[in-house]
Amino acid sequence: MHLFLQNSSINPSTDITITGSKSESNRLLLLKALFKTLEIQNVSNSDDSQYMLKALGSEAPTVDIHHAGTAMRFLTAYFATLEGRTTLLTGSQRMQERPIKILVDALRALGADIEYDKEEGYPPLRITGKSLLKDEVRMKANVSSQYISALLLMATKLKKGLKLHLEGKITSVPYINMTLSLLNQLGVDTRFEGQVIQVNPYVETASKTFTVESDWSSASYFYSIIALSPVGTQINLSTYKKDSLQGDAVLQDIYTHLGVQTTFNGAQINLQKVNTSLPDCLELDLANAPDIAQTIVVTCLGLQVKCNLTGLHTLKIKETDRLQALKNEIYKFGTSIEITDDSLHLLALNPLESGAVVATYNDHRMAMAFAPLALRTSFSINEAEVVSKSFPDYWDNLKELGFNISNSEK
Repeated sequence: MHLFLQNSSINPSTDITITGSKSESNRLLLLKALFKTLEIQNVSNSDDSQYMLKALGSEAPTVDIHHAGTAMRFLTAYFATLEGRTTLLTGSQRMQERPIKILVDALRALGADIEYDKEEGYPPLRITGKSLLKDEVRMKANVSSQYISALLLMATKLKKGLKLHLEGKITSVPYINMTLSLLNQLGVDTRFEGQVIQVNPYVETASKTFTVESDWSSASYFYSIIALSPVGTQINLSTYKKDSLQGDAVLQDIYTHLGVQTTFNGAQINLQKVNTSLPDCLELDLANAPDIAQTIVVTCLGLQVKCNLTGLHTLKIKETDRLQALKNEIYKFGTSIEITDDSLHLLALNPLESGAVVATYNDHRMAMAFAPLALRTSFSINEAEVVSKSFPDYWDNLKELGFNISNSEK
């Protein structure tokens, strides 16, 4: 699907309901597979969560999770504990290029039987489930928090639990804390002190019901829309919590610098554009919230604000190399950026050029991050359907807001 976005303006006030967090949903879906008495409400309708749900219910010898990176990590640990079952866990071509060796090495150290079906260090994986008797392991902590969360979720089923020693700077700590908080709510005893996490085994008791909070990553695009809108424009988003487990809730603070005020009204948040002096340069360390980097840099592009974003080393192993992809696409609007292995610098700002054709690289966040620029210029987006990975309702929501979007032939 090729969408053309004409220079738009949005309705002054609109209510939007966003589906449950993909991150919370996938953790809870795995816990529900482990503990049958757990019930979940407001599960994400994203492709990733649907692939996760389908994989957990499958008894087929081959499980294909397509582009769902979280599912690949979590299911690797899950299938490793299913005694007597052999599973070939595979995914898309891009998934087969995303490293998983650190997680596999840790699981093997615990006694797991996992073989690489093709290239060493990458999916597909041939996993023969067995009882894992060891209860202590070390893992590099500076690559992906999903590796860590996969082990923590799986640890609830180990007879002795798990003591996980983390080596190096810990990446995306809020996502680890999200996992531990959900375990605590379930009734699992955990400790996170310094570089060591302890998860004790869980004995299933009474049933528990979890309601998934709506996704803050998805909210980021509406923050961008408000930042690029006239003063007084408002959007109301449901359903959110003041004490969110999601690291991307830091949006509330970040976007105050870009003129967006957040107000809670029960389970709804009101985003409003207010008068503010924009910074000459926005300086942020996003090590704990790297998924909102694309949204922020595109917002800054639209506002003509320079930015220096650091802590982005995990972006190179996402659905695409997000740093290189951002550099490629921002160039099409007449501005260049500098990137390193873990940072992005938007320095030279020129008036936005119209007519760009944005490539998405099979990355949902590329499509969604660039869309708000339609409030400042006209352009088109290739393979726009990729948003279904995390936010299937995105284009309908933007049309509801007043965006001028039409299908276009390439």
